[in-house]
Amino acid sequence: MPVKSLFAFSVLCLFSAVTFAESTVTLNWVGCGISKKAYVTDLAKAFEEKTGIHINIQGGGATKGIRKVVSGEADLGGSCRYQLPADPREAGVGLEPVAWDALVVITHKDNAVNNLTLDQVYNIYIGNITNWKQVGGPDAGIEVFTRKSKFSGVGRTLRKLIFADFNQELASSQTFKSSGPLEKAVIKNPNAIAITGISSARLRDVKILQLGGVTPSYDNIKSGKYQLYRPLYITYNPDSEKLAEVKQFIRFTHSSQGRKIMRANGTLPYREGISLVSRQIKQDLSAFRKGAQLSADTNK
Repeated sequence: MPVKSLFAFSVLCLFSAVTFAESTVTLNWVGCGISKKAYVTDLAKAFEEKTGIHINIQGGGATKGIRKVVSGEADLGGSCRYQLPADPREAGVGLEPVAWDALVVITHKDNAVNNLTLDQVYNIYIGNITNWKQVGGPDAGIEVFTRKSKFSGVGRTLRKLIFADFNQELASSQTFKSSGPLEKAVIKNPNAIAITGISSARLRDVKILQLGGVTPSYDNIKSGKYQLYRPLYITYNPDSEKLAEVKQFIRFTHSSQGRKIMRANGTLPYREGISLVSRQIKQDLSAFRKGAQLSADTNK
């Protein structure tokens, strides 16, 4: 083979090898199923088409979405709660808010109840309301399905927004390790009630109740009219060897294409609901004050 041809062939092989290496970069994502359904699955497909970077998606819940990223077992993750400030297993994690989700109350699709007030939800979950007839439904016992962990994304947010107490005990009929099995159980049980994220609930054959007469629609979540909303985060490790690729995915998530994919899934992009940030601060302050008052009343 002539020298020039051999040189050209070598350059071509080198270029092909580099291109192949770039196209086979893989990021391992782990996290909450709600984030997975809300934006990760479809965004990851579009991101791979655009960049060649593959994202291997696994579930496991918000806690794993933080702790496995901190430990280096995953490159990035998804969480529907903030890190636990006193837990060293979550120290140093990067949290990028990318979307808004809402907690919704779900029942069996044939349940006659269409609306509950926050006060009714509160009393159902502490065991003061135990029969559906007490809230306009049939004469049947209410079976309260909850997440097992108090610091799961749903479990922690529920306690924060409704009870202002992260340690609140709930009147659970049955507990579940993750949101998927919980939602599937509601489909089968006509007397069940549960709270989960709207991003996954809307994909199930369940009834999503109004809360205080307000439907958890896209517009009502965006305006803050529907009260039980929370951020969804991408988690990352600032010391990761693949930080550049992780940051690239985060930028794609915030891009016009990424936001379009979110909206197509009925998910509100974080930057398009930025007015909720100030509302969330007030919401947190209200929860703090409520918690302080409850504590004062208990100690009287």
